[in-house]
Amino acid sequence: MGRQARTQCPAGAGQPPAFAPPPAPGLPPTGAKHSRRKAWLTHGATAFVALILGAVIGGSGEADGAADASGPAPAVTVTETAPAEKGADAPKPAVTVTETAKETVTAKPKPTKKPGPPSSFDGDGQYLVGEDVQAGTYKTAGPQDDSIMPNCYWARLKDASGEFGAIIANANLEGQGRVTLNKGEYFETNGCQKWEKAG
Repeated sequence: MGRQARTQCPAGAGQPPAFAPPPAPGLPPTGAKHSRRKAWLTHGATAFVALILGAVIGGSGEADGAADASGPAPAVTVTETAPAEKGADAPKPAVTVTETAKETVTAKPKPTKKPGPPSSFDGDGQYLVGEDVQAGTYKTAGPQDDSIMPNCYWARLKDASGEFGAIIANANLEGQGRVTLNKGEYFETNGCQKWEKAG
């Protein structure tokens, strides 16, 4: 009997081929044989890159969300001061002029006292003491020189009624004489020289 040659069938002959995942970009076609270690490294690297990309995209999404939640970013304003112009065309600084006004004040004169009653009076007439003549002591040189009968009459009166009962005191002078007059009295004189206040 002769030997029959045995043909070896590949393992899994008669079974449908196992599912092979599509090759990752940049890898050789499926028909090439790879070692398991290389396949694990390739797939692990792809997964790692995908994980990093996911983290980056997720992080930027959170940052955008935070920015949207806080509202619009504040505007930044920059103020620049222009340098002062130099030269003939540059505006000159304003000059402040202060003027002091002098006011002329005219001093008002003090009101002068109204002239009081005179301190002297003629030898003939009737006078109210304190209004027509001042109160005080008066003197006269006596009767007038040109009188036919030299006589100087004077009288102090309570009023100007002319009655005999109004006389306080009276006298006839042939020479010089003195009399004291009080305010409110009347003084009557006739034929006498000028009366002048003695004190």
